[in-house]
Order: sequence, then structure tokens, then C-alpha cells
Amino acid sequence: MQYKYLALAAGGLLALSACSKNEAPVTSAPPVGPGAIAGTVAADRDGDGYVDGYYTADGIYHAVQGPPCPPPPPPPAPSRRGERG
Repeated sequence: MQYKYLALAAGGLLALSACSKNEAPVTSAPPVGPGAIAGTVAADRDGDGYVDGYYTADGIYHAVQGPPCPPPPPPPAPSRRGERG
């Protein structure tokens, strides 16, 4: 009678062992580069290393439109020290 319970327990453990998973943990995605949008394929068309646009799932290229660059700073004022005229 004890063998019957032992066999039943062994059969249950054997059946449940098929449900166990020994999969490697999923690693997080690498960070996106400068100018990239998560979930799209970034495009560097001029090869400078910065994202120029991106491709959506339907294969359409979208250029990144940013604000215009600010004007350069004014030249420094002449020094009040030193030789004059």
C-alpha cells in the first residue's frame, strides 16, 4: 500500500517536471543612440554617427526635423588693457 502512494507521488512529480522552464533571463534592450526613437529603425544616411531619421514598420523614411541652430555668439569685446592708438 505504501508503494502505491510512492508511485503516485513519483508520477505526479514526473508529470509536473515537464512544466518547469530552464530558460535564460531576457536581457534589456541596449539604449538608443542620439536622435533615435524607440521602436523604429534608425537611419544614418550621411555616415556621421548621428541619427538623421528613422524607418517605420511600413518602410517609410522620416527625416528628423529639429529647430534651427542658434546664431554664434558675438566676438569678444576688445581688451581695455594694453597699448592704445
